[in-house]
Amino acid sequence: MSIPELSRKSFRTSVLVILDIAAILSSMLVTYYFLYPIEFIQNIDRNHFIETAFLYSALFIVMAGLSRLYRVAWRFASMSEAIRLAMTLFMSTFVLYVIQFAVYGEAMERMLFLSFCLSLLLLGGIRLGSRIYVTWKQDQLSILRGRTMKRRENQKRTLIIGAGQAGRMLVRQINQSDNHRMNPVGFIDDNSHLQNLTVNGVKVLGTLIELENVVEAHAIDKIVFAIPSMNYQDRLTIIKRAKAICTNVHTLPMIEEVAAGKVAVNQMRQVSIDDLLGREPVELDISGIQSEVEGKTVLVTGAGGSIGSEICRQILKFNPKCLLLLGHGENSIYLIERELRELNLDVEIIPVIADVQDLDRLHDVFMRHLPDLVFHAAAHKHVPLMEANPHEAVKNNIYGTKNVAEMADKYGASRFVMISTDKAVNPTNVMGSTKRVAEMIVQNLAKKSRTKYAVVRFGNVLGSRGSVIPLFKSQIEKGGPVTVTHPDMTRYFMTIPEASRLVIQAGTLADGGEVFVLDMGDPVKIVDLARNMIKLSGFTEDQILIAYSGIRPGEKMFEELLKEGEVHPEAVYPKIFTGIVTDETNLDKKLEKMNELKTSEALSLYLINWANDCLDLNSSSLNKNVPETV
Repeated sequence: MSIPELSRKSFRTSVLVILDIAAILSSMLVTYYFLYPIEFIQNIDRNHFIETAFLYSALFIVMAGLSRLYRVAWRFASMSEAIRLAMTLFMSTFVLYVIQFAVYGEAMERMLFLSFCLSLLLLGGIRLGSRIYVTWKQDQLSILRGRTMKRRENQKRTLIIGAGQAGRMLVRQINQSDNHRMNPVGFIDDNSHLQNLTVNGVKVLGTLIELENVVEAHAIDKIVFAIPSMNYQDRLTIIKRAKAICTNVHTLPMIEEVAAGKVAVNQMRQVSIDDLLGREPVELDISGIQSEVEGKTVLVTGAGGSIGSEICRQILKFNPKCLLLLGHGENSIYLIERELRELNLDVEIIPVIADVQDLDRLHDVFMRHLPDLVFHAAAHKHVPLMEANPHEAVKNNIYGTKNVAEMADKYGASRFVMISTDKAVNPTNVMGSTKRVAEMIVQNLAKKSRTKYAVVRFGNVLGSRGSVIPLFKSQIEKGGPVTVTHPDMTRYFMTIPEASRLVIQAGTLADGGEVFVLDMGDPVKIVDLARNMIKLSGFTEDQILIAYSGIRPGEKMFEELLKEGEVHPEAVYPKIFTGIVTDETNLDKKLEKMNELKTSEALSLYLINWANDCLDLNSSSLNKNVPETV
């Protein structure tokens, strides 16, 4: 803190102390006069009165210092600070009562009681006065800047959904800032006690049932959803209704985003597709994760990718000793390293440029750093590309996983978590098959290693570089059409934070060899996702067309997280289940046979047959027919 800042704070505290002393002395003087008017004029014991008054003032100043009252920014104070002020004054009065009784054998109860009441009124008035003055000063500056006229002419007529704490905070920020081009016309809130009343100078115009009528009656240009704590389903319903009547809809962040420190509660953002596909978030077992991660060395492979980088962000919250960012692409590793270093946390962050296919390099990394926890996110995930390049999929997804998993065992890592995919269930493509074989390798190691291995499966990740969202956005920006492979194609979706939380939580739940899956709700039709994206962008389907391009090689009409009957009926943690999967008994022989295959066609067929045989609990044949894509 700079010297000028210290000087300003010292001056502010000194002024407040002087005002407090004056308030307490005045309250005692006035109280004494009203209780003993004749004695006050004729027979007042000035020395005794002055001693008592200054003792009372000194007691309050000391108590206020101990309770940190002089560190409170009173213009932002709430009821809790007001209660603290009252309790501090009460304790000062009580101590004065005890001293009077001990010294004089009696105490002036009536005088102390009335002095307490009057002092509380004056002390509270001083603090409220400072708040009123600041508000008045801001209003005067607003008038001088001509904001009132500018609001009438240029600013959007804004309706705020939610007159609670977040909505009121938003109104205050709008009134105090020139950066928001909004004119708060009114609130919408279901609280019956607020109807037709004004909150922070803005009228509550109706309930959510009346949303459409209010928007039409008051010519609303913009709607802001300001109920961060509302559950996803209710939030989804309201946002859809708002988008149907107003293209300019913003939302305050979810309460989990605020808690995670990503955004401020009054930071608006445009309604995103995450809002329309949201579900109740997966909560973390904070204590369990803290005990596993704090003070440990953590290695994340694929740290520059969408999931890997988010795992790194989440891991940092639990105070590891060291975080290793391992990846093959130097630019992505550089970007996540720079982002994490800007947080200025007391964690050693080490970027590692390495290929998981390079066993010698992994030996060096593990031997040098001895990681305690390993999160394996590195993989090739693009279905059509891997269909055309199966040998590369095998090298990266199968042998890359094998290398990292074996190093975790060799160098004594306590836990290893592999990130898999729903495409590993009944796979019809190379990518899904290689991920299923990689799962087998991890489960096979779990049976003979002290390291606790686990696999985490989830569906498509919204916002990741390989998801359809960036593609749809790009196509909409170009005027369409938006391409969808098939009108009936469905997928499971989750957000990047949800995926990373599941991975981290699985690391603490694993006993060895489990496959964890997330309860992802109902699958979503891709065409519905495209329609929502078009609406969110402010267009209609007449303006942005949807074109069907046909199913690509290796794609399925729908995905599964586990086969029917393979899910334990009870969740091991809220929204997290474990799957029952078969063991692979001839792993080494099948890997040797796979290495003998030279052509892409033979390798693809072998992989798909192998993966599906291992997923069939009643069959051990390698000649099973490949599942159909629909």
